[in-house]
Amino acid sequence: MEEKVKIFMCEDDENLGMLLREYLQAKGFSVDLFPDGEAGGKAFPKEKYDLCILDVMMPKKDGFSLAQEIKTINPEIPIIFLTAKTMKEDILEGFKIGADDYLTKPFSMEELLLRIEAILRRVSGKKAPKEGPFILGKFTFDVQKQVLANGKESVKLTTKESDLLGLLCENQNQILERNYALKKIWGVVDYFNARSMDVYITKLRKLLKDDPDIEIMNIHGKGYKLIAPTESAS
Repeated sequence: MEEKVKIFMCEDDENLGMLLREYLQAKGFSVDLFPDGEAGGKAFPKEKYDLCILDVMMPKKDGFSLAQEIKTINPEIPIIFLTAKTMKEDILEGFKIGADDYLTKPFSMEELLLRIEAILRRVSGKKAPKEGPFILGKFTFDVQKQVLANGKESVKLTTKESDLLGLLCENQNQILERNYALKKIWGVVDYFNARSMDVYITKLRKLLKDDPDIEIMNIHGKGYKLIAPTESAS
């Protein structure tokens, strides 16, 4: 039998915490729920978890402080913050600490489930990342050499162009979430880096425009999707 994904949850709203735990358990997850950051901080080192869900505003120890402790124990564990805060500075603070996602209350449990599933897909994908080369219709993209070629000519990409195209190729015909790409390539999710990424997306579209079967779509509110007849080259 496949082992259940084990979720570490800290939520000081007792009713919300119990509802979320029951819902996620019904969806096949194992969930340990703690009422505040102090209790969670004592419990986390005693078990092995796959993902954390942390309320930001908690008594005794807030979610940001707890997340920093957790990251010193397991730097790779994904973290989702739950909060009533909507200040841009608070959201940025969460991502700087190492958050993978951020949900503002109120939210639907279905949305939380979808975000958990998306993060777990990314985490499992990191274990065996594709190194290419990738075939994109008429094009071949050599990730290691950062070269995009169409048989007639080749273009040497910048590092960020190559990193971004590589992420799109790894997630071909699937949504590449905007915040994940920003964190992965730029390290920080903010307005200026987001605008910079839009510029690189435009450059990549121009480089790939000779093949009508290739498209980089904007997925409103989520990110981008590379539509292409893609396969790894031998």
